[in-house]
This record gives sequence, C-alpha cells and structure tokens, in this order.
Amino acid sequence: MNEQFERIADGLAENGYAVIDQFLSQNEVDDILRSESFKNAETHFQKAGIGKNTGHQINEAIRGDYIQWLDKNSAEPALLVYLDRLSALVAFLNQALYLSLKDYEVHMTVYPTGSFYKRHLDQFKRDDHRKLSVICYLNQSWNDSNGGELRMYLPNEEKDFLPLAGRLVCFRSDQIEHEVKPANRERLSLTGWILDQHADLRHI
Repeated sequence: MNEQFERIADGLAENGYAVIDQFLSQNEVDDILRSESFKNAETHFQKAGIGKNTGHQINEAIRGDYIQWLDKNSAEPALLVYLDRLSALVAFLNQALYLSLKDYEVHMTVYPTGSFYKRHLDQFKRDDHRKLSVICYLNQSWNDSNGGELRMYLPNEEKDFLPLAGRLVCFRSDQIEHEVKPANRERLSLTGWILDQHADLRHI
C-alpha cells in the first residue's frame, strides 16, 4: 500500500490528481459486489441531487445517479476493507503533504445505463471542507466501448479515465472540474471526499 500511497501523494503534489489501478484487488471488488449493500442498488438507493441544504434539488438533466451513504460504524466487512484503506491514505497524505485532513465521507454510487453527471466542481460555494475527491470503481470487464468515462478538465487539456474495477482516482475537490460520461451499462463506484473536518451523518 505504501507504494500506491506515495504515487497518490506525488500525483496530487505535481498535478492535482492521481490515478491508481488495483487499489482494490479483484477479490476485494468481488466481495463488495456480493455484499447486501449493493444488491438491487437502483431500487434501494436514493436519487442523487445537486446543491446542499436549502439549495438541494433533483435534476436529471444534470445528474442521474443513485447513492447510499456509508456509515463506517455499521458497514459490512467487505466495505470496511475499503474504508480502512481510505483511513490509512488520509494519515499518509497528512504526513507526506503536511495536510490537515481529518476524516472522509463515502457513498455507494450506481449510474443506470445512459445516465451521466454534467461538468461540475465537487466543492460547495458555502462549504469548502471537501479537500480531495476520491473514487474507487467496481466495474468488471469494462472496456472503451462501454463509455462511462470520468472526464477531468485540467488547465491545458481534458483527460478521460475508464471506470475500471479496482481503479482509484483522487483529485483536488476545489480545483478540478469533471463530468461522468454516459455508459451503455450500469456503472458502480464508491465515491467520497476527504475532509478537513470530522464528518457527520447529516447528508441530504
């Protein structure tokens, strides 16, 4: 893990983002997909919205995914493997980059076939506590023809990354605009943010 953590730290320091394959092993991805939490996700997850608090709204012309927030105190063992690794990453980044990161929040995410999330920034206008966005993909046997790329809008270029199983993408929440392109099959991930304050469970 330390080698992967170092590559993440180097990427964040040099470019504001990092992409690491096999952050979760094939077996770890399989275990998560077999968990009760991800069964019938489109039926049991809640429709994701945009904005926060009184500005929160559902708008499928902008965002079409379904989400379920994870509670680290009650998450299934397969998901705890990922959450514990994220905790270790937070500690490593604090030491390597002298950041003041304190916690994280994560939700399970499913994009039904054809859905997308238009270009946006992850940090809210009146809430700047999200410092790093971190996404781990769970899509088996994904290829170029499936679509569903994460597109990052960097200062001098656009970069696309396929949502391959086990791949982790980490980037500055306040700097990198991005979007999720439509896919021709269901698209699954663990999507979260590393914070400079302690997380609570009051999500809307």
